[in-house]
Amino acid sequence: MAPQAVPESVLAETAWNERRLYALARRIGPSGADHQLTIPVTAPAHDETIAEIPDLDEAAVDRAVEQTREATERWQEYSLDERADVLAEFADLAADNRGELLDLVQLETGKSRGHALEETIDVPQNADYYANNGAEMIDNESRASGIPLATSAEVQYDPKGVVGVISPWNYPLVLSFADAIPAPLAGNGVVLKPDEKTPFTALRLAELLEEAGLPEGVVSVVTGDGATVGSAVIERVDYLTFTGSSETGRIVAEQAGRNLIDCSLELSGKNPMVVLDDADVDEAVRGAIQGSFTNAGQLCLASERIYVHEAIYDEFLAEFVERTEALTLGADFEFDADVGSLIDADQLDRVESHVADAVDSGATVHTGGEARPEIGPYFYEPTILTDVPDSSLPACEETFGPVAVVESVDSTEQAIEKANDSDHGLNASVWSSDRDRATEIARQIESGTVCINDPFLVGWASYDAPMGGVKDSGIGRRHGPEGLKRYTEPKTIATSAVGPLGPVPGIPDEIFARGFSALSNIQRRLNQWRR
Repeated sequence: MAPQAVPESVLAETAWNERRLYALARRIGPSGADHQLTIPVTAPAHDETIAEIPDLDEAAVDRAVEQTREATERWQEYSLDERADVLAEFADLAADNRGELLDLVQLETGKSRGHALEETIDVPQNADYYANNGAEMIDNESRASGIPLATSAEVQYDPKGVVGVISPWNYPLVLSFADAIPAPLAGNGVVLKPDEKTPFTALRLAELLEEAGLPEGVVSVVTGDGATVGSAVIERVDYLTFTGSSETGRIVAEQAGRNLIDCSLELSGKNPMVVLDDADVDEAVRGAIQGSFTNAGQLCLASERIYVHEAIYDEFLAEFVERTEALTLGADFEFDADVGSLIDADQLDRVESHVADAVDSGATVHTGGEARPEIGPYFYEPTILTDVPDSSLPACEETFGPVAVVESVDSTEQAIEKANDSDHGLNASVWSSDRDRATEIARQIESGTVCINDPFLVGWASYDAPMGGVKDSGIGRRHGPEGLKRYTEPKTIATSAVGPLGPVPGIPDEIFARGFSALSNIQRRLNQWRR
């Protein structure tokens, strides 16, 4: 590999230069390999190539996985406490290097600095959570046995082996390492396949993990075409986690099933926001802006469907439009822009086609609805639509852009019905001044996470609680004990203190049977009494 020419105008504003990016690119694939750099990585806000990365083949992925297996054997000799210490040190390093990580996220995604900040705060907090609590979650634990006093049972949590992580471009720090962080704590190696649009943020975090004390090779990064490299990863690992579209998720799940490996999939969302008649309008509007336009709407948790009770609909819509029109677009490396760029031309085409389809079907554009090429090639205005037919694209498909559909409802029951009228169920929010009422409604919404008086962050930041989707939004969970235990194989070790359980020599079978039945009945009654 050789360093490529990089437009200095982009990198000069950041903590990065072509030499540092080239050094990270050399970490891709099996150690010792010298791959050609053929995939350009572009800064979307400026449409300039900042570096190139290798397009690996199946053989390179095979070598990377095998090297990770070898390194993982050494890693498994570390105690749980020693592994936790590495995660704790990694959390400190990620926090200490927040400025350069911010620059890198912005370079690769084009998002605003404020939205990039969310990622750089999340990673060290997530690592701290597992460093502080993870060892207890997967330490050996006693369980109730079949015959108390005479028998005992213990569960041991063994590592899966090598975990494959296939992560998307929209949150390149969070959605790669939210899944990668707990896997090594459980004793696994990780082969991470980031999206080829955003490889460098994941590469830098992998580098920081090794600086924190993780043995070289326990986490490997591979890049290339998803159909080739992603498929090769699935064929070779012992467990897979994937974040992406529902369509691709079905393909991933089918391949994992053929290989008889388990997987967790966080897939598309079409998330509802339910605003009740007693909601604080000011808070709800602030939540709608955050929920709909964070990362230019390129967020699987985004609020794309907003259902507002008719009693406050006009007030909500007017204030939502007014505040949206005041948002600023840009992606410089300061905290002065509210909304950043879309990732590329394909995403811009998707957003434009969704808005056009809605308008052609009779929808009203209250603000936005236009690309802004004078700011950057893929900028699109935050857009609010009403009167959107149920059959139009932004009503039933994930837009993944800065487009919010607002609809009036005449009752709480209608809001719940509309919120549940979707094939997806990843995230939802309920807005009310009565938290008990909101909680009761949240229980009726079909979604993996429901947030009250917040669009998504209060749910995501609850690291001790599982996060994932229902219906077409996925299977499995990240975060919490569930997010760690998915990377383990529970093994039961059962012990008898009285030898083989069964008829005892010298005691007639009939007498043994009566005695055993009586003991069973006593145990059942004791269990009922405890209940």
